[in-house]
Amino acid sequence: MTTTRFLVPAMDCPTEKTIIENRLGKMGDVEGLDFDLFDRIVTVRHREGADASVEAALADIGMAPQRIVEGGARSGPIDECCAPTVEQVERPSLAGAEAWTRGAWLLGLAGAAALAAEILALTAMSEDSWVVIALSVAAIVVTGPATFRKAITAARTLTLNINLLMTIAVVGAVAISEWPEAAMVTVLFAVAELIESRSVDRARDAIRSLMALSPDTARVQRDGGWAEVATRSVQPGTLIQVLPGERIPLDGAIRQGSSAVDQAPITGESVPVDMAPGDTVFAGTINQQGALEIEVTAGQGDTTLARIARTIREAQSQKAPTERFVDRFARWYTPAVVMFAIGVAVVPPLVTGAAFQPWLYKALVLLVIACPCALVISTPVTIVSGLAAAARRGLLVKGGVHLEQGRRLRVIALDKTGTLTEGKPSLVDVIPHGSTSRDDLLRRAASLEAMSNHPIARAVARGWSGDMLAAADVRSVEGKGLEGVVAGAPLAIGSHRLAEERGVCNADVERDLARLEAEGKSVMVVWSGDAVLGVLAVADTVRETSVDAVRALHAQGIRLAMLTGDNPTTAKAVAARVGIDQVEAHLLPEDKLAAIDRLAREHGPVGMVGDGVNDAPALARATIGFAMGAAGTDTALETADVALMKDDLRGVPDLVALSRRTGTTLWTNIALSIGIKVVFFALALFGVATLWMAVFADMGASLLVAANGLRLLRYRGGS
Repeated sequence: MTTTRFLVPAMDCPTEKTIIENRLGKMGDVEGLDFDLFDRIVTVRHREGADASVEAALADIGMAPQRIVEGGARSGPIDECCAPTVEQVERPSLAGAEAWTRGAWLLGLAGAAALAAEILALTAMSEDSWVVIALSVAAIVVTGPATFRKAITAARTLTLNINLLMTIAVVGAVAISEWPEAAMVTVLFAVAELIESRSVDRARDAIRSLMALSPDTARVQRDGGWAEVATRSVQPGTLIQVLPGERIPLDGAIRQGSSAVDQAPITGESVPVDMAPGDTVFAGTINQQGALEIEVTAGQGDTTLARIARTIREAQSQKAPTERFVDRFARWYTPAVVMFAIGVAVVPPLVTGAAFQPWLYKALVLLVIACPCALVISTPVTIVSGLAAAARRGLLVKGGVHLEQGRRLRVIALDKTGTLTEGKPSLVDVIPHGSTSRDDLLRRAASLEAMSNHPIARAVARGWSGDMLAAADVRSVEGKGLEGVVAGAPLAIGSHRLAEERGVCNADVERDLARLEAEGKSVMVVWSGDAVLGVLAVADTVRETSVDAVRALHAQGIRLAMLTGDNPTTAKAVAARVGIDQVEAHLLPEDKLAAIDRLAREHGPVGMVGDGVNDAPALARATIGFAMGAAGTDTALETADVALMKDDLRGVPDLVALSRRTGTTLWTNIALSIGIKVVFFALALFGVATLWMAVFADMGASLLVAANGLRLLRYRGGS
């Protein structure tokens, strides 16, 4: 089996997608189809050598396919209305804009002709007068050909879609001499199609705009100076320069300069982050102040921004549960309504002897109302808008299914280290004893600990920002501490056990040690000779945002559990500080997996938040796996269902709130779509609804649900 990707410019709504499915699905060489509706790409899985026949089949149904070859290039002419991939953003040319303007003028003239025909037929002339017919024909000829061509294609592939139903309605109206009605139906449908296309483009552009954030050129170091080159040609290891106010073109590490960088496009962080040599920066972010020299670490197609865009593109091409439900509903609904309309046209005249024309007219109105276009288009527009809104807030959701399931979560399990806490030890307590001052204690301890690479020693050394004292004869004591000479005086730093072995612990020291150990902190005693200078405590500090995140999740009615490999004392201390409901400690990866299964049985759908590496099994088993701090991390992007692009747990309640908003929007759209159709079904049966009113209602419903879905693009947080 092999795979071929085609750009299909004509595939701008689910109608064309169904036609392609019906045509290619009957080919024996085709084994599967994947649709990226918003980038207009069809991926065909077929037998070796069948690509030419697939391309011919697409051309035969008027889809004008353009094969996408290696590297994203395409065969055939470039169409300016759309792009082959999110990575290749194309902007409409001046010629395209002029063509659209000419089309709008023609549509306006056709609308004026149809309206004039309707007014003349109602006031001064009959519907079969030559003036009314001429105006009506002019309107139909200008606005109808595209719809009629699509209807012929739909008929050839046995597809009941809006174009076929609308064409039948127009032909039927002409057959019973309802010329103004036929003209108004054609014009209104053309106008609605144009507006609907623009609405869908807004959702499409929300995704494409991600890649537009990356500059097309980069300033690289050449022959002792700087030269502008195409960003796509810059290789990893190249040194580039970014001036104040410019966007950073590629991922890299700062080699020279310091500045504040606006990382909102990647992490959703609203406040610029101070950056210095050694720090990592991302493509698409904005350099605020000083000039930076950056060593490139990823080519254009491998930047964090590119991977985010690819992930979102793949996510929006996967059907969410509601979308699958709507597709199944539409598959049975449309044929059923068409059969009902045929019955309305035929049964009353045959059974009761009623006049044929009024019942045929009612049937034509029912046909126009029958198409579930509003229902079908509302779900992908809503899902893509939700995915784009999430991305803007630093939440990378890898599929509409996860966006929808967020609202169903009943319990969320959280790893401790690196999730609720910073993931590295920090000095949190400095308690001097005797006549020693706090600064003197900390300065002496830091000067000795600076001679060690142990994480706890480094935490103590970082706790002092002043000058260090001279340290000599430093030696490790069996992993329990350090001894040496600092500023000419003996000094030792050791664990509770080492202090007891050296006989320096007294009642005051024991009291401090007991309190700090009960809080889950790592404690050290500092002494010189037999005199205790003080007690230090190091701990993995809780993130400032963790308490807010836990509070927000509790407000959403979600139960929380901590799953950690750390000791119970430390775990319970952290849980008490942030407000976690349930604590399970000393867990291996397989234990976390079992805990996820147990939580799911006891409470329902469960989420798991971890670092995307050690917690991979639990992340994979959970209903939704959240990876913390995923910016620039391949493993986190691959493992989790939702990647939090910055180290901020508040993204989890954000996702739950957005999921709930998305779910409400989806079901509101479904109710609107079906409700409007039910009302007009009744009006049609009672003879109140006209053809043009039916078109207005059907396409108006499509625009209404699309606009409602697009409201998610303005989502700024909150439930």
